[in-house]
Amino acid sequence: MTAHTPSTEPFRDPQLPFAKRIDDLLSRLTPQEKTAFLHQFAPAVERLGVAAFRTGQEALHGVAWMGPATVFPQAVGLGATWNPELVRRVGDAVSREIRAMRAKDDRVGLNVWSPTVNLLRHPLWGRNEEGYSEDPKLTSAIATAYTHGLRGEHPTYWRTAPVLKHWLAHNNETDRSTTSSSVRPRVLHEYDLRAFRDTVEAGAVAGVMPAYNLVNGRPNHVSPYLAEHLRTWTEQELLVCSDAGAPSNLVDSEHYFDTHEEATAAALVAGVDSFTDHGTDSSQIIGRLRGALERGLLTEADLDTAVRRQLSVRFRLGEFDPGHDPHEATGAFDTPAHRALALEAAEQAIVLLKNDGVLPLAPDTRIAVVGLLADECKLDWYSGTLLHRSTPLEGLSERFGAERVEFAEGADRVRLRTSTGAFLRVPDAEGAVEEVRGAEGALDPALLRGRTDLPVLTTDAAGTELALADWGEGVLTLRAPDGRYLSVADDGFLRASAEQPGGWFVQETFRLEPHANGHLLKHLGTGRHVCVSADGVKVADEDPEVFEPVVAERGEEAVARAAAAADVVVVVAGNDPYINGRETEDRTTLRLPEQQERLLRAARAANPATVLALVAAYPYAVDCAELPAVLWTAHGGQAAGTALARVLAGDVSPAGRLPQTWYADDADLPGLLDYDVIGARQTYLYFEGTPLFPFGHGLSYASFAYGDLTARVEDGAVRVSFSVTSTGDVTADEVAQLYARAVEASVPRPRRELLGHRRVTLAPGETAELGFDVPVTAFAFWDVAQDRWRVEPGGYALLAGASSEDVRLRTTVTLDGEPTLPRAVLTTGLAAAGFDEQRGIAIVDRTKVSGDAVTPAGPEPGELVYRACDFGRGVSRVTVEVAGEGTVEVSLDGGPAHAVLSPAAPTSGPYDYVSLSASIAASGVHDVYLGLRGPLRLAHVGFSG
Repeated sequence: MTAHTPSTEPFRDPQLPFAKRIDDLLSRLTPQEKTAFLHQFAPAVERLGVAAFRTGQEALHGVAWMGPATVFPQAVGLGATWNPELVRRVGDAVSREIRAMRAKDDRVGLNVWSPTVNLLRHPLWGRNEEGYSEDPKLTSAIATAYTHGLRGEHPTYWRTAPVLKHWLAHNNETDRSTTSSSVRPRVLHEYDLRAFRDTVEAGAVAGVMPAYNLVNGRPNHVSPYLAEHLRTWTEQELLVCSDAGAPSNLVDSEHYFDTHEEATAAALVAGVDSFTDHGTDSSQIIGRLRGALERGLLTEADLDTAVRRQLSVRFRLGEFDPGHDPHEATGAFDTPAHRALALEAAEQAIVLLKNDGVLPLAPDTRIAVVGLLADECKLDWYSGTLLHRSTPLEGLSERFGAERVEFAEGADRVRLRTSTGAFLRVPDAEGAVEEVRGAEGALDPALLRGRTDLPVLTTDAAGTELALADWGEGVLTLRAPDGRYLSVADDGFLRASAEQPGGWFVQETFRLEPHANGHLLKHLGTGRHVCVSADGVKVADEDPEVFEPVVAERGEEAVARAAAAADVVVVVAGNDPYINGRETEDRTTLRLPEQQERLLRAARAANPATVLALVAAYPYAVDCAELPAVLWTAHGGQAAGTALARVLAGDVSPAGRLPQTWYADDADLPGLLDYDVIGARQTYLYFEGTPLFPFGHGLSYASFAYGDLTARVEDGAVRVSFSVTSTGDVTADEVAQLYARAVEASVPRPRRELLGHRRVTLAPGETAELGFDVPVTAFAFWDVAQDRWRVEPGGYALLAGASSEDVRLRTTVTLDGEPTLPRAVLTTGLAAAGFDEQRGIAIVDRTKVSGDAVTPAGPEPGELVYRACDFGRGVSRVTVEVAGEGTVEVSLDGGPAHAVLSPAAPTSGPYDYVSLSASIAASGVHDVYLGLRGPLRLAHVGFSG
């Protein structure tokens, strides 16, 4: 091998601009080497001294998958802080830990797949824990802060390179790789694109990851929006990394292309630069790319474009300037500052939802801390391994003294009797080595396997008492007395081997299914039933055992006993992040699991002074009427228990705020797959019902007065100011929020929309003067008639207060804007997807490359409305572009059909459009109504004559 000579290679010259250096290196790579670079695991090019490179280091709320690291609150908890500066510091700490870990383990990557900026549109989405908020403005503020922390402050070199997830309109796990999100233009621009756009424009984003789903009938991995929108928001090169396995989905599950060569070529041309597929095995992607080149579906210039984007990130990370990289020595791991920051973040994420005066707790309070999460510090799929751990029980015992704290978990204590009268027995595991799942790190933790070194369950006359927890819908965990959960390894045997439920395929969950005079015990991870054999207890397809649960004590009994002996009860309820709601699994209800409802009722019946602490990745619909206090926090990371105890004790006044609406009932929710936030009246922006708790809600141990609201319009901005004064007795944070509402809008506009916020710390009697400079463009909406942003002239209410519903001050400003004009249908016609209103319609792809069409969403007819269409002096013909079969009915102002058009025969395919014309008489301005029947795609409507 010929040694490279750095002095003669321009790509190694730090004095040259990155662009020239990239050009030089790109010119030295062979087509084969370029092709290999396009897989997630890009190989080294030894002849040039170029190292291997991996895209994708998970770091959503700490370094994930690579072993122990500082664990911060879940992303939704960071969103609940409403504190961008805090989140920037968290991002900075995470990036420093990445650098420190990489110095010891080169598997740790610098291309960070975080944050997630999908909006929390629907609270049943399984990945709610990964997002920041239902609001685009708040989401982008928090995401921008986190990316700046990850990037670092050096003007040239980046500490890590953040990639935003998941592009685009991705809020369902149910059939996520085959469902299409129907996103009308207004929702696309005003809602789904906005969080991405604002974060990218802030300048600390290295790329994005497309989502598994389709948008308007087209997979995100071949989305024209990558070129039409994303790459227009910044002059920097952006690296688009596919989601894992998504390139293969284009053929295997979505059936969008016939061959993988076509699919891979289409994704590359659309803008995907790095293919995450088949794990570390790059051979299949390389083969597909070479096949596409041979077939003329790609050119070497297409490869160059993608490789250039990857190299741009690698140069920014300092890979080719080891002597000049300012971040080489900035790694810091598990420092006292990081531990303090984890505690601060956990404290700031806690939201006090209700308080009738029971909080804060007096120092001498006798406390019963009860519930399935009372002595837990739960992790999720995107957590690192805990270095430190604090549960609510531990935090309260440390703060108030162990002698003042009683504990009752509330799990049912059961033994499982077999049909022979024997009981399941967990053998002793003396001498077993302690192991923590994921402690050694793994590039793909889904490949981690359960333990087989521990003894297999057996049966005997006495058996072992197990802790049974029902996490909802009959999904159970069973825990042995030593704290280990029953689990199933690859060999099919049951062992008490897991410290927690976890893994991509959870092997620690079961269901008791009624059968004859007992129950079958189904293992949910394998779908098999538990049987008892001569060599131990295992899962199998045949001869399932019939069990009878023998209850030694109901959880409610233990909870009631502890509650009755205490001054105050703290019920810690919520979810396990691996069960009934996670990546790949949406929730089915807002209700707490029935077992936890029973525990809450038992505690309240035994002691009216019951505080509910919800530790959960999601909102819940809980009856709070008879509870004196309710708090919520996301799973708070390593310092969660200490933070909760400090808030309950009043050491810290709570100031977290809800980042999404808490609905009162499942009946308030739209369908999970209904992405039309405007038409379905979703999120605080449009919801017209009464929420359980509104967006932005959160109480304090202090009180605050708002005053002196002023607003004026000048220099293209609305300048707003008001004061906030602490009228309480303790130093506390207040989150002041500013909203706007169009007073007399010509189209449906948000009931109120967040313009800005400030989290401020105020001592008793202290006043803060807050100012907001809001660009007039922030009041614009996407005008479908003109296909662009427009500020409508008229009045806009400005609302200042403590939440979206707790408005303390109001004023109105008048903006000039642009007048509303009727649709110029004689010149532009009607783009079918540019409707004002719809019923029973789905937006689909006009072609596989670009454009939208519409079709009935189901077997029933669909209807479209286009307001204020100007026909001028008159038209005599209407023309529609359609594919498929069915009819289009055209009417004016909701009257009878003026024209009915239908293909004489079905077109040959969904993208084979034909033009149909019919007579119509119309003049002046009218609303156009279109009715669609049958499996027909409509792309455009034109008028002439």
